[in-house]
Amino acid sequence: MKRKLSDCSSIGKMMVLIGLMVAAPAAILPFYPQDLPYLWAFLLPGGGSILLGLLSCRFGHRDSESFSSWHTTVSRSSLTVLFVWLWGVLIGALPFVFGHQLTMVQALFEAVSGWTTTGLSAMDVSITPMVYLFHRSFMQYCGGLGFVMMMIVIISNKHSMDLYSAEGHPDKLMPNLKKTSRAIFVIYNVCLVLGTIAYRIAGMTWFDGVCHAMCSLSTGGFSTKLASIGAYNSLSIEIITIVLMLIGTTNFAALLLFAKGKFKSFFRVSEVRFMFGLLGVFIPITALSLADGLGISFLEGLRKAAFDVVSALSTSGYSTMSYAEWPALAIGVLILMMFIGGGIGSTAGGLKISRAYLMLRMAGTNIKRRLSPRNDVEAPYYVKAQGKTPIDKDLEDDTFGFFTTYLVIYIVGSLLITVTANCSLTEAMFDFASSLGTVGLSIGITGPMTNNATLIVEMIGMLLGRLEIFIVFTGIVSGFKNIRSFFTKKQNARKARRLTANL
Repeated sequence: MKRKLSDCSSIGKMMVLIGLMVAAPAAILPFYPQDLPYLWAFLLPGGGSILLGLLSCRFGHRDSESFSSWHTTVSRSSLTVLFVWLWGVLIGALPFVFGHQLTMVQALFEAVSGWTTTGLSAMDVSITPMVYLFHRSFMQYCGGLGFVMMMIVIISNKHSMDLYSAEGHPDKLMPNLKKTSRAIFVIYNVCLVLGTIAYRIAGMTWFDGVCHAMCSLSTGGFSTKLASIGAYNSLSIEIITIVLMLIGTTNFAALLLFAKGKFKSFFRVSEVRFMFGLLGVFIPITALSLADGLGISFLEGLRKAAFDVVSALSTSGYSTMSYAEWPALAIGVLILMMFIGGGIGSTAGGLKISRAYLMLRMAGTNIKRRLSPRNDVEAPYYVKAQGKTPIDKDLEDDTFGFFTTYLVIYIVGSLLITVTANCSLTEAMFDFASSLGTVGLSIGITGPMTNNATLIVEMIGMLLGRLEIFIVFTGIVSGFKNIRSFFTKKQNARKARRLTANL
């Protein structure tokens, strides 16, 4: 009996999807015939992933056979998402290796940075073939939505919601998941088309416009230029990029309100108000610091501060100038913005704006409670796109638990980079904040000459940041349990056979 595609395992379907995405850059080769020798570098890994995915669909377990209880569902969903992301990293890295562009570790780093929409790079883009520049940008564009989201746009089943949530998408925008994913997909692609046209009008080539629009919307930050957006020295291009980065870092549920013209509801969302509040406070502070430290006018400092602070908070990673001469205060602001990160349910990484907001709200409520009479009762809430949401004990525990884990990983990662890269703590804190927050800005540590140990530390940070930490931990634990269960069953089977033989 033939199996429908919707009945196949989610892993099989996503392996097919990843294969298609990795093979997709081959479509631009007719426009750049000088890159035709790299055709097989994309078709081999892409085609191999498609073939293995189809075999998994044909012979693998159906999702309904794998998910039997709530606990199993959570563990299995996390393991599935983790496996698929690691598979995507491997397949996305192989074209760089097959095309002799990067070493294996560098290729894995580039793929992790691409799919997680980080933007840190081990490539010299000034000598990189066009097809690879497109491949990097396309990975970020697809990675911004996520593999599960891309799969659901085409086909979904009753277990898709578990995978959707496990990939870090907490909000449903429409009555059902498929409509939710399609609404996001439409918003994403309309903004891509408009962004590309705007870039072309502002002076970019069509190729640069498409690549930068994909990476701005996905808050990725890969550029076709060595000096990033600064290479264009264009105020209009900077403004277009700021708009696209803000769209990418905004919670999709809130963005849909804006798209529907519900502007009052949009600006009532706590996360949105807090984001603009952060920008309103820290852009002028950074501008003053730059004006004083670099000896430039306040207006020039404001232009540079606006772009780079938005880039850091949105976790995009685009830059307009080197940070080598930036004053310590301005560097500190960028580290803070990268640490906070973008909106939950957006393409951005980091701690997330809503968690930072909730922590400040809870701290303020705690202080107020201590200063108020004991009989005063307050029911705190915050506003999401779906309406008012109470700040209860479970939410407090989740927020502080995530923050504590994030902070510990950040400290450990920063210290490791001081050892592997032999740099100062400030430099290590900057680049690891960029990795963990999936930002992509670098103070000079990360590049084509970076050693493998540092790249590996940053890769781990990028994956933890994109997959919201606990998903990775749950997936790893679930994987070890499955391996142990497999060997236990094998051992028990051998014992049973020996007992049977003795009888």
